[in-house]
Amino acid sequence: MTYTEHLIAYYKKVASECISGVSLDCVIFGFHDTKLKVLLLRWKDTKEWSLPGGFIYKAESVDAAAERVLHERTGLNQLFLQQFHLFGDAVRYDQNDTLRRQKMPDLLFGICPDRTITMGYYALVDYTKVTPTADFLSDECVWCDVSDLPSMLYDHRQIIDVALKTLRLQLNWQPIGLNLMPEKFTIPELQRLYETVLGRPLDARNFHKKITGLSILTRLNERRTGGAHKSPYLYHFDRVNYEKALINGNLIFV
Repeated sequence: MTYTEHLIAYYKKVASECISGVSLDCVIFGFHDTKLKVLLLRWKDTKEWSLPGGFIYKAESVDAAAERVLHERTGLNQLFLQQFHLFGDAVRYDQNDTLRRQKMPDLLFGICPDRTITMGYYALVDYTKVTPTADFLSDECVWCDVSDLPSMLYDHRQIIDVALKTLRLQLNWQPIGLNLMPEKFTIPELQRLYETVLGRPLDARNFHKKITGLSILTRLNERRTGGAHKSPYLYHFDRVNYEKALINGNLIFV
């Protein structure tokens, strides 16, 4: 089967087995080398980028569809996942122009629905545990810095912007640090995560005082070595206390 034949067969299957005119798109956040990143796909034989996403089977819940997409792109299960917005403008993007940029065959112009609304999900993952995996529609699946995104298809840049705003609003009552940081980290590294999400610097002394005062961190008998400055202690999250702080609304430190 050629790529074009595979493509047409796929979209015919979507038309018959999936909910018409509804899709989902996933903003998968990771944190690495002091940078907040999102996972993006580059469409086959193009320089065009988009978010991981997909359609919802008629017998499938929306959350299950999002979990399926995340597993296919990351190789992980049981990720922190949250629906954050419904994107339903009457004209979200120029469909014909998008199909041309994707180098889609002309036959698809009559198969794709005239209008699609999409549900936006964001996921928080440990960067070190992800295996980025492209699908047959894509040549690669890679991490990109949120501060240096390529030109994107559809309205996916807007979706990322809304996801990032949501992340900032939920910083004190969702397990953002718990899910984005590796198992062991220093307090300066944790501070850098929150600075990156917020887009502004934080006072190091105040941050250290507040975060250690919440009893959500356990200091390890290990230090980060290899840096130019004094080797800082490593920490990990006390998951029980972290979850209690979330429930009680005590995770306010920025």
